[in-house]
Amino acid sequence: MYKAIVRPLLFLVSPEKIHELLVSTVTVAHRLPLIPYILRKMYCLEEPVLEKEFLGMRFKNPVGMAAGFDKNASFYKEFSSFGFGFIEIGTITPRPQPGNPKPRSFRLPKDKALINRMGLNNHGADAAVEMLRNRKPGLIIGGNIGKNTDTPDEKAVDDFVYCFEKLYDFVDYFVVNISCPNTGEIDKLQDQDVMTGILGEIVARRALKSLKKPVLLKISPDLNFKQIDEALQIIQNLNIDGIVATNTTVKRNNLVSDTGTVKSIGNGGLSGGPLTSRSTEVIRYVREKTGGKLPIIGVGGIMSVKDAQEKLNAGAGLIQVYTGFIYEGPAFVKRILRSLLK
Repeated sequence: MYKAIVRPLLFLVSPEKIHELLVSTVTVAHRLPLIPYILRKMYCLEEPVLEKEFLGMRFKNPVGMAAGFDKNASFYKEFSSFGFGFIEIGTITPRPQPGNPKPRSFRLPKDKALINRMGLNNHGADAAVEMLRNRKPGLIIGGNIGKNTDTPDEKAVDDFVYCFEKLYDFVDYFVVNISCPNTGEIDKLQDQDVMTGILGEIVARRALKSLKKPVLLKISPDLNFKQIDEALQIIQNLNIDGIVATNTTVKRNNLVSDTGTVKSIGNGGLSGGPLTSRSTEVIRYVREKTGGKLPIIGVGGIMSVKDAQEKLNAGAGLIQVYTGFIYEGPAFVKRILRSLLK
């Protein structure tokens, strides 16, 4: 029903507008009696065998919502009703920022893909803290953190540290996002020295805390294997807890969509089906290079139950969905979980 009727209607509206509409609808619906219960009965699957020990935490299942969906920690509670074992909020920056000019999100239905150049639009770290302040226990929340677009490169570390300190008491783990292709500074932030400076300062700040929370690095699928090796060396040197593989891609390889249409969209990070193979390849490479000792969250192009299983088989301990949730509908997580039970 979703693919035959609901999705075609939703796709008549621009991606960003329909996202806002759906979030508002789900949020309002959760205020009505019995609706949260009904949604959980429809879309959640809770079985002890699905629970996953990862980074010292117990996840109720290994399928999470990727960063970018709940940018402001404003509806994680409501969307947990769709079966997610954890939700990663953000990317959060120190100060609010509007992001790039609209339109900035586009669909490629023939490829089951999205292109976005949102520009890390969010309400800022202080606003996120207020949304998280009274959250109830039971759902694991990750904090994806980044820098403001107008922050000079030499002060990028200050932005990451600010978000880290602000969110520390309110999230369960952190993801350092230096690989977003929508800020225009991806190459600079992924420079070895810059990466080492940012991660090193965060690790130093964490050492002062009484409770150690996991820190992971999110990498780009566009890194070559030498660059991945360099990132892995930094992770090892600084005792970073894990890696998120991968972010969106700036490449436009093997697309079915009309070339003219793709060119007219312009720059942005591509997610969805075209990213499936590369993301899995990176996960498998990281597992092999680290002997399976580095915890991996696999994300990128999970558009089917088969894709989810391949990510886990390649070495991911947990997986995250975003574009697949949009194309496959609200029952997608439950279908993945059912397949894992088998």
